[in-house]
Amino acid sequence: MGVGKTLIGLRHMQERYLNGDRKFLVVAPKLSIFTSWKEETAKFKLEHLLEHITFTTYLSITKQHVEYDCIYLDECHNLLYTHENYLLFYHGDILGLSGTPPRHSNSEKGIMVDRFCPIVYEYITDDAVDDKILNDYRIIVHLLPLNTYKTHKVATKTGGFVTSEREHYAYWTNQIEKTFSLGNKQKMRIMRMQGLMQYKTKENYAKNFLLKNVDDKCIIFCNNTDQADRVCENSYHSKNPDSEQNLEAFKQGKFKCLSAVQQLNEGVNIPNLKYGIILHAYSNERKSNQRIGRLLRLSPEEQSVIHILAYADTVDTEWVISALSDLDQSKITWKNAEYNS
Repeated sequence: MGVGKTLIGLRHMQERYLNGDRKFLVVAPKLSIFTSWKEETAKFKLEHLLEHITFTTYLSITKQHVEYDCIYLDECHNLLYTHENYLLFYHGDILGLSGTPPRHSNSEKGIMVDRFCPIVYEYITDDAVDDKILNDYRIIVHLLPLNTYKTHKVATKTGGFVTSEREHYAYWTNQIEKTFSLGNKQKMRIMRMQGLMQYKTKENYAKNFLLKNVDDKCIIFCNNTDQADRVCENSYHSKNPDSEQNLEAFKQGKFKCLSAVQQLNEGVNIPNLKYGIILHAYSNERKSNQRIGRLLRLSPEEQSVIHILAYADTVDTEWVISALSDLDQSKITWKNAEYNS
């Protein structure tokens, strides 16, 4: 992430463009990424390519014709089986670009990437740090105990009840262990994960401790829009009509803290972003890596500090270990946080 995938695509187009009038299709998961492509054409004096480019999302790719000289699959790890028929009818070249390729080759995304844009070149984060393309980083994992006070509200059809985070987590873990049905196990794992995302300990720790010790621009990746609004005065998410205004002001350094959900995972660069707080690593390491990637856009001589919060002695810790497995372990510090909100 952050090592110039867009520029690689544009230079590839430039080579093809010199051979005559060409048509290119750029596919990305969301519209905001196309802004980066257009900005890069201006930055590298390649604006003449824009009249030959059609932009579309993965959701709309099947609405496009197939008469393109090359298709550029930006964030190609978004390929799904629903894109297969379109790509089978297409007979031109395909260039896949991804900072977070599918880790599991037998997954839907792994199968699709291997079929239509198999990996031919890899360049990992720590190589880019060593080559002074990305800034150095330091990751601090804060291990938090689950709250033992009865503060976690659980809604039911008849009303609800209050329990502790520890009791709630233990209940779902016990239910997972008792059931023999794979389908039920999966549903209960989702319920347990939702509980982990809703617990307030991480939120309170970030707001009452970490943010008070941050002295520069900091982004906080939250689990949902309500949490984002509680943690920080200025937020960026789909329900906030001031999101774009807040993002632009944050880029310009008009305020120190911005909370966000998933919209900033891909394709957005924020200048001088030195600190980050990630409240949840998910069982999907790609989301964590994309969020970490937002913090690797400083000057190469600088260093970013990334705080990741995890609940000790839970599956949450396992997810963090998995998410960080591809990074330099010497740059990661694990810290037991004495905190019970």
